[in-house]
Amino acid sequence: MKLMQNTMMIAAALGMLSTGGLAADPPKLAERPAQVRGDELTAESREAVERGLAWLAANQKADGSLGDTGGYGAQTGITAMGALAWMSAGNLPERGKYGVNVQKALEFILASTQESGLISAGQLTGEMYSHGFATLFLAEVYGMTGDEEVKEKLQRAVRLIQRCQNDEGGWRYQPAPLEADISATICQVMALRAARDAGIKVEKAVIDRAIKYVLRCQNADGGFSYMASQGGGGGSGFARSAAGVAALYYAGVFEGNNVERGLTYIRQFQPNKGMAGAEGGHYFYGQYYAVQAMFLAGDKHWADWFPAIRDELITRQKTSGGEH
Repeated sequence: MKLMQNTMMIAAALGMLSTGGLAADPPKLAERPAQVRGDELTAESREAVERGLAWLAANQKADGSLGDTGGYGAQTGITAMGALAWMSAGNLPERGKYGVNVQKALEFILASTQESGLISAGQLTGEMYSHGFATLFLAEVYGMTGDEEVKEKLQRAVRLIQRCQNDEGGWRYQPAPLEADISATICQVMALRAARDAGIKVEKAVIDRAIKYVLRCQNADGGFSYMASQGGGGGSGFARSAAGVAALYYAGVFEGNNVERGLTYIRQFQPNKGMAGAEGGHYFYGQYYAVQAMFLAGDKHWADWFPAIRDELITRQKTSGGEH
């Protein structure tokens, strides 16, 4: 993950409680058992979020896009994640301190929505990652505004996701029903959940197949492999296991042995426990999903995890608002 993605994930993770979830109108998940005390956000964490949001605003391009600082150019997924970070602090299109930034990002996303429904600014790799995050963003905006243009393009984006689900029940890098992996799959599951909660029709069979795929990725130790088919998934890892548990929650699996084993596996890597595994590849990616999984798990899971990751992320932030 590059600097911009990491900064957005810091802002999203630290801002989980700003409005009750990842975005201004998070997937409602009425069944979630989260026990929020109200004192989780400290003055230091609020300041860290503000620095991160300001850094993102300073790096937004004139066309509304946000681009990876590693040279990949403007991407719809990165733009959507930045906008979701602003929304997590209560901003909406043209409303709030960063309302203009959200509006410009929305205009870029809408302009990047193709007739097929694919939301892409022309990137050649990982299109379904970008599409999933962009669809999630549109769902959050539509849920809060009821904008008809957003609804029409959101519906197209949802239909594309459903068409691209492969025979195993998952998704991969490209908009085609070929292979699948847990990382691309969680992006689509989150997008579909948010769209459904915003009133957009999502086929139940698509979600049922996705649940089966995610469960096939789970290993005996409770963690998750990257892929389920042909033995190519490898062993369990922190980041993909956090994504796996989050996928189950967003797909509507709120309890049971699979969820509990997944949470137990992830908790080995709780900040301040000294486990090095979470410091490997995709650290911020893993924390982005882990904090959501622990929020949805609630009770002791959330009470232990959030203060630990909150304090760790604050120490990683530069004074500019980016991350070390």
